[in-house]
Amino acid sequence: MSLQPQATVTGEEREHGLRLLVLEAAFSGGTAALTTGVILTAFALHLGASNVMVGVLASVPFLTQLVQLPAIGMVERWRTRKRIAVLTSLAGRAMLGVMAALAFFAGTGPLLIFLVAQLILCGLGAIGACAWNAWMRDLAPEERLGAVFARRSIWLTGISLVLGLAAALALDLTPAGSFGRDLVFAGMFAAGCVTGLVSARIVAAMPEPLMPPATGPIRLLELLRQPLGDLNFARLLVFVASWQFAVNFATPFFTVFIVRQLHFNISFVMVLSVVSQVANILALRLWGTLSDRFANKSVLAVCAPAYILAIVAMIGASQIGDRSLVKLWLVLLHGVMGATIAGVTLTSTNIALKLSPKGSATAYVATNALVTAIAAGLAPILGGLLAQVFAVRQFEVIVRWTEPGGSFVLPVVLAQWDFYFLIAGLIGTYAIHRLSLVEEHGEIERREMMGQVLAEARRTIRNISSVAGLRAATDLPVSLLRDARLRKRLRRAQEAKARRRRPTS
Repeated sequence: MSLQPQATVTGEEREHGLRLLVLEAAFSGGTAALTTGVILTAFALHLGASNVMVGVLASVPFLTQLVQLPAIGMVERWRTRKRIAVLTSLAGRAMLGVMAALAFFAGTGPLLIFLVAQLILCGLGAIGACAWNAWMRDLAPEERLGAVFARRSIWLTGISLVLGLAAALALDLTPAGSFGRDLVFAGMFAAGCVTGLVSARIVAAMPEPLMPPATGPIRLLELLRQPLGDLNFARLLVFVASWQFAVNFATPFFTVFIVRQLHFNISFVMVLSVVSQVANILALRLWGTLSDRFANKSVLAVCAPAYILAIVAMIGASQIGDRSLVKLWLVLLHGVMGATIAGVTLTSTNIALKLSPKGSATAYVATNALVTAIAAGLAPILGGLLAQVFAVRQFEVIVRWTEPGGSFVLPVVLAQWDFYFLIAGLIGTYAIHRLSLVEEHGEIERREMMGQVLAEARRTIRNISSVAGLRAATDLPVSLLRDARLRKRLRRAQEAKARRRRPTS
């Protein structure tokens, strides 16, 4: 099996490569499901990590994306994107085996080794991602980007769903601090190592189109000057920076918030993760279809505000006294966040690819990744450092309604992680404003996009529903009341016109 690019990629080879792209997601998704996100944070807490260490570990996957700066020159100089992607994947994912061995230890030493292994894994992954993104830009047809990556994302989310349920069950059956819990974490990271190596093997079988010949010596500053000098792409970068900072200021600490402030166990956090993934799967095809039919920005204009509102609404979990209601509220919010982040992730990647010139997308894609890395990497570190500041502070608002028969008091108390969610909401609002300045061909207004979302939802329900009443209900237009008023006005106008035409006696 050759790791060299091909001068000519036939249509059959391209289609085979796209099928492998979707299949590979099953294995890379397995690696991610077992070694990142909630599992990574839970493992860090298992090893005795502080809030600062949790923030640092959450920032590593982003800050290591800065390695893409020299990786641009590497890709442009060697021009063998598949070789770079495969070799870095093999070397980096071997670190998961080291992490698996750390599950039986605790303390500062194992945490530092864990941090170094994570740095190596993510650093090599960043180099591979630089080559991978530019490779995929040339392999996948532009008009099918949304559909192809939506199918791939469905596989990624589906595997995460299945393995998330298994992880939740395993963690629920093993008490915290027990040897059984050690075995569970070791098994997760060992399995993630194996699936990661299989993923690299599949990637090696995909065809790579030959890059155009280099026009001269590669200079990194010159490569970066082009995307930074592109006004529309620069506007996108401002949105990406503010959005990533807003999201990653709060979301890495969801697990800490739920476990330490709300006092739920890790298995419930995994259940919430599964809920989010189910919503993600159900929404992905919808967002992929709409992004191809209209524009990525139009989808973002719907998904981004909804996601930010859900983050702010996490404050409600600390205000509700009933534990059952808190669980229900968290499940609802994670469902909303799962559905909307599916659209944000898919379309933010696609819009960066779409605004990148074909054949020379490496610098554009890598610059987008660098901006993401800096913003998303600094946010959780700042969050971890501020944890102690917010831990000893509290903001209280008393809402009181008084009447002759008595009074009603509604106290709102913001404490510790609640501040994070509020700050994230404010920064996210600014990010959404910056998105409105980006221009993309085919975009439509948010209200019209919401109509398209509801239309697609009704169409899906009609296709899956066997209940005649439900089918009839979904056939009703969204603007039913408005249309009814218009028909009534039209009928009155026609009656008045008919009366005027009647001969007078």
